[in-house]
Amino acid sequence: MKKMYETAMINRGGRDGEVEAPNGSMHMKIDRPGIHSEGTNPEQLFAAGYASCFNGAVQHMLEENNLESDSEVKARVSLLQLEDGGYQIGVVLEVSLPGLEKDQAEKIAEEAHAFCPYSKATRGNIDVEVTIVE
Repeated sequence: MKKMYETAMINRGGRDGEVEAPNGSMHMKIDRPGIHSEGTNPEQLFAAGYASCFNGAVQHMLEENNLESDSEVKARVSLLQLEDGGYQIGVVLEVSLPGLEKDQAEKIAEEAHAFCPYSKATRGNIDVEVTIVE
């Protein structure tokens, strides 16, 4: 395997702390999930990364299939409490592909799910549902 890119983030304080890039390009307050939170949380960061990565895969598959659409992906990430008291996340990816027929959109989303590095990393570990929305 050839490494194409590597990045790092540093957290201090866990869910009541901060996260920053070593080069100073990004710095955020981290809070526990909540409506009145002033910072972000790991679930939001994961959702941002997954939505961006998955939409990149969608755009790649559109190009591979000679199709065009102004694609949009919303990643809804849930924090779930397990029966044993532990936690897990679940993801719903809502994919919008305006101008494509539903069967074309489903094919592109399925191919993107097979191609996306986030989807590969989570496969078999968490529930990920991919849905087509208008």
